[in-house]
Amino acid sequence: MPLLRPDAREFIGSQALTRNMQAGEVIFEPTGTLSHAVFPHSGQISLLAIRDDGRIAEQTAIGPEGMIGLSMILGGGATLSRSVARIPGIATWVPLATMTEALERFPCLYTALVLYGRSLIIQLMESVACNSLGHAPERVARRLLHAHDAVHGDRIPITQESLAEALGLRRATVNAVCTELSRDDIITYTRGKVVVNDRAGLETRASDAYRRIVASYSWQSQDAFDAHVYKAQKRFR
Repeated sequence: MPLLRPDAREFIGSQALTRNMQAGEVIFEPTGTLSHAVFPHSGQISLLAIRDDGRIAEQTAIGPEGMIGLSMILGGGATLSRSVARIPGIATWVPLATMTEALERFPCLYTALVLYGRSLIIQLMESVACNSLGHAPERVARRLLHAHDAVHGDRIPITQESLAEALGLRRATVNAVCTELSRDDIITYTRGKVVVNDRAGLETRASDAYRRIVASYSWQSQDAFDAHVYKAQKRFR
């Protein structure tokens, strides 16, 4: 939301609630009613698919680059996934009614959500390709980079069990990858915490999917976003 016009930020902020979110906190359950849009400032929320036999797979993870509740601009009022805070942090909850009114009053918000929707689609497509074509070390490195982007500093409060669940890998496989990364001093792993020692080294281990996903969010600089808003205004005059 920092990219929005000051009056849009003021309106949304006046009716929003910002608070801590704890690791493991359930934000939304599947088939529930979407009551709020949720914007992480730090930390990360996982969208999980749960099958009838109890198996769980992560569909995507959303950090400060995104939001929960994008379906609202498509007319959707129901939640389709279980949303769980994978990494603790701080997030802002905005009532759906406030978002609906803001969309009508502030075209910059609509532009931001459309651009984010495009980036999220690219993120989903690249993640599918990485999970299908990438080897376990590439997948773990990409997921750690995504988690690193969601925290302040180099300490990521995440367990190997959580990484394994997110990636659909065996815990032993994740442990082997983390052991190799630790041996090369790219990360330090202790129970429940990963410290990134060499970000550049981690990037060399990740698949190309990470770089493509990052590139898709280039519109989130203020100058780039303002240019998109200007183009949208000219188009609809």
